[in-house]
Amino acid sequence: MPLIAVVWIAFHPSENIWPHLLATTLPRYMTTTALLAFGVAGLAACVGTGSAWLVTMYRFPLSKALEWLLLLPLAIPAYVGAYALVDFLEYAGPVQGGLRQLFGWQNARDYWFPEIRSLGSAIVVLAAALTPYVFLLTRAAFREQSGSVYETARALGAGPFERFWRVGLPLARPAIAAGTAIVMMEAVSDYGTVSYFAVQTLTTGIFSTWLEGGNAGGAAQIASVVLVVVLLLVAFEKVSRGRARFHQSARQLRPVEPIRLTGWQGLLALALCAVPFLVGFVLPVSVISYHALGEPEQWAVPGLVSALKNTLTVAGSAAILTVLAALFMVYGVRLTGRKLPRLILPFTTLGYAAPGAVLGLGILFPLAGLDHVLADTVEALTGFDPGLLLTGSAFAIILAYVVRFFAIAQGATDAALGRVSPSLPMAARSLGQTLGGTLRRVYVPLIRGSVGTALLLVFVDCVKELPATLLLRPFNYNTLATRVYDKASLEQLEQASPAALLVIGVGLVAVVLMARSENAADLS
Repeated sequence: MPLIAVVWIAFHPSENIWPHLLATTLPRYMTTTALLAFGVAGLAACVGTGSAWLVTMYRFPLSKALEWLLLLPLAIPAYVGAYALVDFLEYAGPVQGGLRQLFGWQNARDYWFPEIRSLGSAIVVLAAALTPYVFLLTRAAFREQSGSVYETARALGAGPFERFWRVGLPLARPAIAAGTAIVMMEAVSDYGTVSYFAVQTLTTGIFSTWLEGGNAGGAAQIASVVLVVVLLLVAFEKVSRGRARFHQSARQLRPVEPIRLTGWQGLLALALCAVPFLVGFVLPVSVISYHALGEPEQWAVPGLVSALKNTLTVAGSAAILTVLAALFMVYGVRLTGRKLPRLILPFTTLGYAAPGAVLGLGILFPLAGLDHVLADTVEALTGFDPGLLLTGSAFAIILAYVVRFFAIAQGATDAALGRVSPSLPMAARSLGQTLGGTLRRVYVPLIRGSVGTALLLVFVDCVKELPATLLLRPFNYNTLATRVYDKASLEQLEQASPAALLVIGVGLVAVVLMARSENAADLS
């Protein structure tokens, strides 16, 4: 419904500003979005692939710890990293203040410092937040490769760089392409970071055209362009693999034996891997914690408590509804013998590829129309005007979260149900259990770990989601993410820091759980 609504509004606007967009802002939006997406993807691909290669193929100081420390930037929303970077590097920040004190400079005219709020800064911040996607997939690909391949390459005289470039990189290309495609889609859909850095992209164009220009049709037309871009990125990920096929040997593979690095080589590898961790996690956490702990009274303000309650309500409700719906649908599709449900189920995951701003736009207008019909019907029957039941409450936000993150729950549930031996439910049915009883007594106890993980991941993504929440929230309704955005936009970082720290804390729980599950899988 949201995607169809966006396309419909784009082709049937009340005021067609498409020629105006083509002649003025749209080329600038598309150029900036392309520069942002390819810049973030290139930086994240280089850093993520290089760090994954180092921690997998070599042993150096803290290399084992860095295998999970490099995942921690996943807990930092990119917009929080943007606020921290500006606070750290701005004119009144510690870096420029220290330089002025060290060299005796009096004001900004005495020295040159790069512009902080710029496209380059947005690329760095987004790459720091999104690099773990490439790192995670590429590290898994390097781990699955055979150690004998690299031993053969060394015996043939290949040096370290040649082994990486001619052996490791080609074999890991599918994983790198998949991670890079995810990074590009996230960069295209970002709003908080680019808005704070005053970078005009297609996503910021949706907000400005609708909220500032009051033209919903123009916003839908830009949103349609975003959808096309995302679809092209998905196609790019598929085409980038070409016709190459990557197969493992049928025999048991000998794992890669890491090479120990000592002296300056080990320190250099440590420094290279530490940079993304320091920039992507330590810097934002340090800056936000400094402000959050520096004014403890901000933790008790009513606005923060209200935002926390709202976040727990909408994110918790959306996570429960999403996982229950995924369990019901996946289980139902497995039970039916018809092809149509199996063909339709993958389409339920399309929302994950659509940016939050696009979903927000596509959900709001159909719900607003339905809201007015419901209100008029109730008033005609009872004489009581109930107001806006759907768009005037948190219902629209919860619906957006369910649509946006259903793919996570569906994928986890489908994989978990697939691991259950078919003989177990067949035995339960032969003993008289109904379909519902089989689900409750056989499947649920066996898959509750995977379902719990999916519940947590959906909850964390809902807590961090910003664009859809900004578009769909009722008046004076804040979540932790919108409170951080609102306060930081007003340069009130001290008031935004407690909410930002809570968002980071929720993300850390998910990352730690992911790291523990990976370690358990390695041990098994």
